[in-house]
Amino acid sequence: MGHPLSFILFHLLPVILFTAQITLAPDPVCKGTCGSVQVKYPFGTGTGCGSPRFQPYVTCKSDEDQLVFTTHTGSYPITSISYTTSTLIISPSDMSTCISMRQCSSILGVDWASPFQLGPSTFILISCTPPTSSLTLKGTPICDPSYSHLCASLYTCPAVLSLGLPLFPPTNSCCVYSPANLNGKGELDLRKLKCEGYASVLSLGMYPTDPSQWQYGVALKYVNGVLDSNIIDTKCNACEMSGGVCGYAPPSNSFVCICKNGYNTSMDCNNNYGQGQLGIFWSTASLPTGELWFGFLAGLIFCLFT
Repeated sequence: MGHPLSFILFHLLPVILFTAQITLAPDPVCKGTCGSVQVKYPFGTGTGCGSPRFQPYVTCKSDEDQLVFTTHTGSYPITSISYTTSTLIISPSDMSTCISMRQCSSILGVDWASPFQLGPSTFILISCTPPTSSLTLKGTPICDPSYSHLCASLYTCPAVLSLGLPLFPPTNSCCVYSPANLNGKGELDLRKLKCEGYASVLSLGMYPTDPSQWQYGVALKYVNGVLDSNIIDTKCNACEMSGGVCGYAPPSNSFVCICKNGYNTSMDCNNNYGQGQLGIFWSTASLPTGELWFGFLAGLIFCLFT
């Protein structure tokens, strides 16, 4: 007859191992939010999160809890994402608004190889060298005189003083660039256009003549690839509904569902506890915890049988 403690240990061992992995596994790296922005596939908060096509461009700065969009010209805070219209809004730090107008010497650009392109934004180029009719892109004049009333409205903001302009200056140093476009490098280069700054307007709201009520930001449209669309339809929706976050496992970049308990699974978080379940991956972050438990159990077994 076997040792009674060995009988107990035989039956408790699977429970101890399973419980240790659940209770001691750290929080997953991939999260469903970053700051106030909801993060869903194809976007992610870090490496291995979301789609590998989008991960180099959108990530979460954990030290600031801020979702950012990164291109060859810099990183820009993301203020909102519309998953129904496939649009995200960025707010560059040097973009002017009615409250704060800033000189901008940097270039705003979008990588041509990325799944992003400029959305329906209206750029108001301010404090330009007159006459603004000389401003061209690819040899084509860019200023739209039919929108000159937007310049007149924006120049009523006291913040124009910070650009060295008097309050209510002539609007011949302002250019409304609508619909906005980018140059051959995918950039808005204010230095070449000889303008001091810019405002990007998404909506005039209910008060078109009151620039303090306008919605400011730069709209970017994104396009899901065929593989991303297929993952959303067949796997990702179920993963997110089960409380998981969609991601990928390098180097093959195969789909994984990252669950709150530290598990990665090829299915969803409601099905990752089944016995004999294929497609369950131990979280690499929890391996030290597992090693401690195995060391403890090995010592316990040694004491029982010696």
